Amino acid sequence: MVSELPQYTPDHDIRLVVLDMAGTTVADGGLVEQAFDAAARHMGVEPGSAEHAEQLAHVRATMGESKISVFRHLFGDEAAARRANTAFETAYGELVDGGRMAPVPGAREAIEALRAAGRTVVLSTGFARVTQDAILAALGWQDLVELTLCPADAGGRGRPYPDLVLTALLRTRATDSVQRIAVAGDTSYDMLSGRRAGASVVAGVLTGAHDADRLTAAGATHVLGSVAELPALLGVV
Repeated sequence: MVSELPQYTPDHDIRLVVLDMAGTTVADGGLVEQAFDAAARHMGVEPGSAEHAEQLAHVRATMGESKISVFRHLFGDEAAARRANTAFETAYGELVDGGRMAPVPGAREAIEALRAAGRTVVLSTGFARVTQDAILAALGWQDLVELTLCPADAGGRGRPYPDLVLTALLRTRATDSVQRIAVAGDTSYDMLSGRRAGASVVAGVLTGAHDADRLTAAGATHVLGSVAELPALLGVV
């Protein structure tokens, strides 16, 4: 059960904004599932099999979670999980390099508006650093924000733990209160992470994996059509 947190008011004066990448600021067109297919084949699980269908259902249910954690669940021992994760990251990187990646419409403009209004913006992901860097390079976003984070930067735990959000706070020192943090993402795990970190704005967006009902059930304080609406929500435009 999600605990109650204060709703956002202008008095909270949001200073730190932590944004998810794939599905939130970045449109990847289903590349996660395509890369999973490649990883599954690498591990001897053929698309169309009952085992593949079961594993794919888990991947869809855990969108937003650290990918190595997903593969630990699917393949059990650490060595197998790491082999699967490496195959996934390689396949995803090749798809990114092939031009299969684009910003969510209005995402860059939203980030720039937030920064122009004095907010610190951090991009976070459940991917490994090598994949995150490939996405940033493909979009030309290497210098778009003050800080980018992957699970390894937060001690290895990604969403739904609060670690990425709290690491963003500790690294940037953008505010003295978790209530001055806003989190936005497209999955239930993004919502859980934001709520557990104490953020007063935990905004679900409808450009990715999960629908409004699922985002709300996981604790979204707001549901937006896309991240392009976030600056208006925070009163900076």
